Amino acid sequence: MNEFADQDLFIEFLRRADLVGPSERPEFSALAGGVSSDIWVVRAEAGVYCVKRALDKLKVEDDWHAPVERNTYEVAWMRRANEIAPGCTPEVLADEPDAGMFAMTYLDPATHGLWKAALRDGTADVEFARRCGSVLGEIHRATFHDPEVADAFATDEIFHAIRLEPYLEATARRHADVADRLADLVRITAEEKHALVHGDVSPKNILIGDSGPVLLDAECAWYGDPAFDLAFCLNHLLLKCLWTPTAAAGFLDCFDGMHQAYVAAIGTEHGPDIERRTAHLLPGLFLGRVDGKSPVEYLTAEVDKDRVRRTAKRLLTNPVDCLKDVRSEWARELELEI
Repeated sequence: MNEFADQDLFIEFLRRADLVGPSERPEFSALAGGVSSDIWVVRAEAGVYCVKRALDKLKVEDDWHAPVERNTYEVAWMRRANEIAPGCTPEVLADEPDAGMFAMTYLDPATHGLWKAALRDGTADVEFARRCGSVLGEIHRATFHDPEVADAFATDEIFHAIRLEPYLEATARRHADVADRLADLVRITAEEKHALVHGDVSPKNILIGDSGPVLLDAECAWYGDPAFDLAFCLNHLLLKCLWTPTAAAGFLDCFDGMHQAYVAAIGTEHGPDIERRTAHLLPGLFLGRVDGKSPVEYLTAEVDKDRVRRTAKRLLTNPVDCLKDVRSEWARELELEI
């Protein structure tokens, strides 16, 4: 067993939850990839679990702090989402809000591959992208204008601290020429209160399960603008075109598939407004993943970063209302057939 700081705190939590025996010392293995939490796989006599604790200071180069109570809302999001779309998140086994910890089922990578890894390898699975869009639309539609859910996820301060400030406001400080437009996006996004938002719908947080996508890391859970979730994930499909250029055309097909399935799931009553706000917000997030507080790690060449900057600034300066136009602008930058 690899010892680490605060390991006894995790073990005591697991004992209180009856997930390990009174004298048992389970084996812990760190899970890599996240910047906002400590996440461990626990191999105990009774089974294998995953335990998570939110961090005050995130593991990034910039000075980025976030309220640790977001852990409580993550658990609540997982439980609510599983009621709407069973199996779309791991099962929560135990949680202690005061300790900032919770335990959930561990999903073996052998049966639940990471979508980010599949994209890295050039796998452009349009059907899986569509299933992601459908699940996201189902969750948004089921919570649309629900006052009970709105009260339970009134996390404006947390969402601002870990999403709007690091992705949009920090980027505005580095790009004075579009700072006013980015400030408008912050204001508009914060004001639109419509549905339960995950806040980090990224391929690194989506497992490929037999029954469909499994969403992880809902630390940013918030009752607000569903356009943020859609824009956040579609943004990654655009960026992956630079990570795996040979699959760029397929990734743009995934972009279309996810968008179309989401619109079908959310319905015609809300779809057009959400698409318009998504098309406006996406370029800000696009630029934020190059020059915000959490840049994607796989874009290291300045020539690639400049392609993102050029495209983002064109769309921020001359906003479009349809996602097909965002896609087309990026395809032109990449010199792909539209």
